[in-house]
Amino acid sequence: MAGFPKIQQVSTKYLEQTIRDSDARTIALIAGLDDEQLMGPRLGIVNPMLWEIGHIAWFHEKFILRDRDQRPPVLENTDVLYDSMAVAHATRWDLDLPDLEATINYRETIRDLIIERLGSDELATVENSYFTQLTAFHEDMHDEAFTYTRQTHGYPPPLFVEEVPVAVDDAGPYPGDVDIPGGIHMLGSSPKAPYFMDNEKWGQGYEVKPFSISKAPVTNAEFLAFVDAGGYQREELWTKAGWQWRNHTAAERPVYWQKLDGNWQVKYFDQFEALRPDAPVVHINWFEAQAWCKWAARRLPWEGEWEVAASRAPQPDSEILKGPETRYPWGNESAARRHANLDGYYGRPVDVGAFPEGDSAYGCRQMIGNVWEWTESVFAPFEGFVADPYTDYSQPWFDGRHAVLRGGSWATRNRIVWNTFRNFYTCDRRDVVAGFRTCALEI
Repeated sequence: MAGFPKIQQVSTKYLEQTIRDSDARTIALIAGLDDEQLMGPRLGIVNPMLWEIGHIAWFHEKFILRDRDQRPPVLENTDVLYDSMAVAHATRWDLDLPDLEATINYRETIRDLIIERLGSDELATVENSYFTQLTAFHEDMHDEAFTYTRQTHGYPPPLFVEEVPVAVDDAGPYPGDVDIPGGIHMLGSSPKAPYFMDNEKWGQGYEVKPFSISKAPVTNAEFLAFVDAGGYQREELWTKAGWQWRNHTAAERPVYWQKLDGNWQVKYFDQFEALRPDAPVVHINWFEAQAWCKWAARRLPWEGEWEVAASRAPQPDSEILKGPETRYPWGNESAARRHANLDGYYGRPVDVGAFPEGDSAYGCRQMIGNVWEWTESVFAPFEGFVADPYTDYSQPWFDGRHAVLRGGSWATRNRIVWNTFRNFYTCDRRDVVAGFRTCALEI
């Protein structure tokens, strides 16, 4: 059998709860959609949701029941239908897929077999701890993709979305920069981390020059000033590839913005709302973020700088970067609802001034949750990278066409994001719940 990372053991109860919770969220994200909506139009940035449910079940079965236990497939032809590494994206609408009831039954059968194999021991084995979390986290990532799909197609919001508390919704702006000293930072994950993805391996020395980074992501009001200044019409503000993208798409504003009777609105799922000035601008691609930075005489942070601002703490009487690193901006405690806008509860971003309990030690807010944040960095392997058992997670995308995002969004599950977690998308993607924070230009 192939090797696997020796991550920290967790309780069997936690694994069972995680599997059940991931499954429940998947079902909640498709609730209320009819058969036509579950297939949706053929687009390059989304999957048919009916196919995706089956793929999630197949992934659990493949990496645990079949690869680890050598069990035969529960159903015939699942590799032909659901193996994302073999089934071309454009063909997924043409497959003879089982109906929703049969697909959910398949998923439930696999779920129950995985829970059964965990046994009754209080502490799960290292192998079970790794693979059960791997497949659950894979489902969590697809659940975030389901959210993107509902937004892309203009479907109604998920039924579980809650009303945003007033204290969160009207938290206001959080302007200004924090100054961070230079020094050496261990960029990436340590083998002692509770869990890690293969593209985080392994921590390596990263030299950081002193820099200043914004305390919060760029807001709607700040991005609107760029739109009003004709930023989408000024070629000098865009990279060459960015200007080609802008011309090809005829973009004039963020993808979900519209101006009606002189007032700006933004679309969330199937409805337009008044543009909230102090919420972070969202559904912005890397090209748009770069153009705003050029206009504002700012720049995107390198992912190492972002990680320093999120994980390090100022040391008294020290002008150099030193001291321990934390797993989350607020410390080593797992993410809770008071720390960040995660888990999809509110169905949209909230004001950048919200969640002060999630501040990093240097005073940056919302480095976890609300919106994924584009960085300057190209997605590339760290020195000594070796793919984990899910070999297609990172390795195929080290192609020079993907940029790194950090920090998670309001649609990200709280258990699958931490300071060293690296997300990645091509620079033209606007379906992602992504925004950006910036750094001051060096003098």
